[in-house]
Amino acid sequence: MKHEIIIAGFGGQGVLSMGKILAYSGLMENKEVTWFPSYGPEQRGGTANVTVILSDDKISSPVLNSYDIAIILNQPSLDKFESRIKPGGTLIYDGYGISSPPLRQDIGIFETDAMNTAVGEGNSKAFNMIVLGGMLKLCPMVTLESVMKGLKKSLPERNHKFLPMNEKAILRGMEIIRAVG
Repeated sequence: MKHEIIIAGFGGQGVLSMGKILAYSGLMENKEVTWFPSYGPEQRGGTANVTVILSDDKISSPVLNSYDIAIILNQPSLDKFESRIKPGGTLIYDGYGISSPPLRQDIGIFETDAMNTAVGEGNSKAFNMIVLGGMLKLCPMVTLESVMKGLKKSLPERNHKFLPMNEKAILRGMEIIRAVG
């Protein structure tokens, strides 16, 4: 098993955190893992992306030119990465940040209404966990238990009180993901 993933959006959307939690989750399950972030000097509000590879075998390089799974949270990221998803791969996007939806016919395309759900439930900070939940529903590459352990490891101890809220957001994301087309 090997999953090559890109998560891309604006800084401040939790892109890098989502990747870090996924990477920690893989480590909890003794997988080979890479976490390779990329962001502009603006960070919050600028573009950001992270490549995560989870594998049962050794990983030769953290640098990828194509991806099995792309999580896209804004239009510039869709424009940049849609063509780099492998045929048969998966594209997950939040409709809130997309003005021109994806067009490819050779990949699975799924939409999550994570931003509107997070805001509607009064918890906009859980947006990225809702998106992560949607991806884990489609491709359960790590268990929810490992994700919660990874989340606990990545959050400062003062924020551990938010772990139940994040678990609820992940489960909500698993409920709202839907196929497009």
